[in-house]
Amino acid sequence: MIHYIIQTIAFQVFFLLIYDVFLKKETFFNWNRFYLIITALMSFVLPLVKIASFKNVVPENYIIRLPAVMLGQMPANIKEEGLSQINLVSGFSFLEVIFFLGVGVVVLLLIYKLSKLLMLIRLSPKERKKHFIIVRLLKSSASFSFFKYIFLGESLSQEEKEIILKHEFVHVKHWHSLDLVCFELLRVLFWFNPLIYIYQNRIAELHEFIADAEAIKIEGKLNYYQNLLAQVFDTKKISFINPFFNQSLIKKRIVMLQKSKSKQVHLFKYALLIPMVLGMLVYTSCADNSEEKEVPNLINSEISEDTELIKTVKEVKYLIQRQGNISNLEEKGLDLLLKTVKGSTLSGALVEEIQEFIAKKDETELTEEIANVLYQIQAQGEVSEAESKALKGLLILTSEDGLNDPFFADVLNDVEIPFGIIDQVPVFPGCEELGDNADKKACMSKGVQTLVANNFNTKIADSLGLTGRQRINVIFKINNEGEVVDVRSRAPHPDLSAEAIRVIKLLPKMIPGEQGGKKVNVPYSLPIVFQIQE
Repeated sequence: MIHYIIQTIAFQVFFLLIYDVFLKKETFFNWNRFYLIITALMSFVLPLVKIASFKNVVPENYIIRLPAVMLGQMPANIKEEGLSQINLVSGFSFLEVIFFLGVGVVVLLLIYKLSKLLMLIRLSPKERKKHFIIVRLLKSSASFSFFKYIFLGESLSQEEKEIILKHEFVHVKHWHSLDLVCFELLRVLFWFNPLIYIYQNRIAELHEFIADAEAIKIEGKLNYYQNLLAQVFDTKKISFINPFFNQSLIKKRIVMLQKSKSKQVHLFKYALLIPMVLGMLVYTSCADNSEEKEVPNLINSEISEDTELIKTVKEVKYLIQRQGNISNLEEKGLDLLLKTVKGSTLSGALVEEIQEFIAKKDETELTEEIANVLYQIQAQGEVSEAESKALKGLLILTSEDGLNDPFFADVLNDVEIPFGIIDQVPVFPGCEELGDNADKKACMSKGVQTLVANNFNTKIADSLGLTGRQRINVIFKINNEGEVVDVRSRAPHPDLSAEAIRVIKLLPKMIPGEQGGKKVNVPYSLPIVFQIQE
């Protein structure tokens, strides 16, 4: 939640900065109104938008992500049920208490202001017109509008009333009160965010500029100036009304009235919103959070021990899994790689084909990496046993009927089949009768969560003096015999990591996953979360 609030405030800062620097001085008042309303709403929506194609993390089809298991001081009945998520902390945190207190205060103030306004409407004499209702304020020189109600002080002269009516009718016609009420409601939920108040101030200014621009078409600038400067009125201090005379706005309104209309070419400034929104979408989609970044880090924790060729092969495998489909050129590159790995020597024709492919390597990121693999093989002349296994581990997945090709027999037991393409996922004991892979995965998830919840030693966190939220990320494989192997863990403390590995190794033997009729290895990841009461 805190991360969401920070992102929202950051986006609002950028949007307001663009407005103040590039748009505020333009006379495109309705465009500016649209900009402020849309960007205010977008600042709350964009942090929630995640576009998969923008992400640069290990894709979902690379590894089966099991739902997080939350541990701590759990009631016995919850442990037995093995729910997917267990919330340990009851009641409200200190920040939540402050937040709700603030909301309560702001709501009371809003009710107070609304009641004052409704009291004025109820007790004051009214005069109904075709498109609005005039509320006459006795012994007052105030003037403002709220939706279809235009409030006029009886102390105003007839000439002043006529000018004010023309101005306030613009507010009524354009539903300016609706804008202010929307921002007032945002202030209730986000009372702690000063940028909401700035947004409301900017939109209130624009309302006056719009009303002035239309009113002078009827009244004329000279009379309008004179009425603006004639006297200072005691306008009601209510944030969601449109006051005619506002001391802090009078100078700005006169300056804006004197400005020449902005040239149409300046409308291009609003196009600045497009790259800004795209940048924000990339940020929100790619922003690392604790749940996403630990798995690839854990998977790649031993990369430093790999040779450059193995690292490049892994990058090719990752790119293929990320994009799903491959182009004809990429498929040709993989075919050339297969011929190179299978052949004991490189024929002249094959070398020529490889050179032609390398010349086109810049077409995609994947073709560039495939070309790098081919170039490194040529440069080395020969590959090590580990490099040969890495190459075969890639090509067995990309070549036709690779699982049944005798050439790949030595890596068949080691190959990991991505969840997105596997024919049959591993089956947890008791889940055999279920139909599709999704049901079996859900059943396995529940079985794993129950086992972890019942066997994880939660007293370790207390003995280590840990408090608050602690996250453990575990990855493991179900091999081609249905056994849990290659368990690795990353945690804030080595003891937690060791305990997570111990518990995962307690998982029972399963029915192994299958691909093309062959039993294969399937990788999994499991987050375990400690939520410890302070």
